[in-house]
Amino acid sequence: MNFLLRPLLCLGLVATLAACATSSPAPVAELAPSGKLRAAINFGNPILALRNADGTPRGVSVDLANELGRRIGVPVELITFTSAGASVDALTKAQVDIGFVAIDPVRGAGLYQTAPYVVIEGAYLVKNASPITRNEDVDKPGVRIVVGNASAYDLYLTRELKNAKLVKAPTSPAVTDVFLAQNVEVAAGVKQQLEADAQRVGGVRLLPGRFMVINQAIGLPKGRDAAAKYVEAFIEEMKASGFVAAALARHKIEGAAVAGPQR
Repeated sequence: MNFLLRPLLCLGLVATLAACATSSPAPVAELAPSGKLRAAINFGNPILALRNADGTPRGVSVDLANELGRRIGVPVELITFTSAGASVDALTKAQVDIGFVAIDPVRGAGLYQTAPYVVIEGAYLVKNASPITRNEDVDKPGVRIVVGNASAYDLYLTRELKNAKLVKAPTSPAVTDVFLAQNVEVAAGVKQQLEADAQRVGGVRLLPGRFMVINQAIGLPKGRDAAAKYVEAFIEEMKASGFVAAALARHKIEGAAVAGPQR
């Protein structure tokens, strides 16, 4: 019984510590210098944000932005983007106050990134007739891989590939269409997005497993140290309390898991 209770007690301690941290006065002047919390929402990642029938955003990133605004007592302005690159650019230039970004050393040079709140799998897509059957077979001479420009996959593969070449699609949701239109060998992206594309276009398949894991965090402009400290504690509380897990379930998101507590 003690063995079973120990993880629950630890989780409760994390939640209590995080709640104490976010119960301190919020640095509103840094978090929302304009008087409202401007949150970048990226439609390029369907695990984080989706469109309602009327075009308005919904998803775990929207829920987190609204909850943070509620906590600090300011209205939330959702500013939408169709690509991760554009969202990160707005964040780096302090045109928005928070954004939902994949943790990456290149991006980290221009903004502050919290610990992750969600972990996402990156996958490869090929045509049914392709001789490629494993992730390990992709990085070969003569292989081209379509990625969303400035996406986490673009940044990661730019560093890691030794032989294959990258082809840039304007956004991550456009990857599969570019892959087919240009007759490229491989498409890379969010596993859930590629699974939906496979059902939409037919004649393609995902390679088994994953080629990378993406840690999704909240990003803030540099120089807002008090805001960053507050949001870091906020994210830990949202994970420990079950808020993130409930948001993923509410929006019927598969292919993502709640990140573990910061150590």
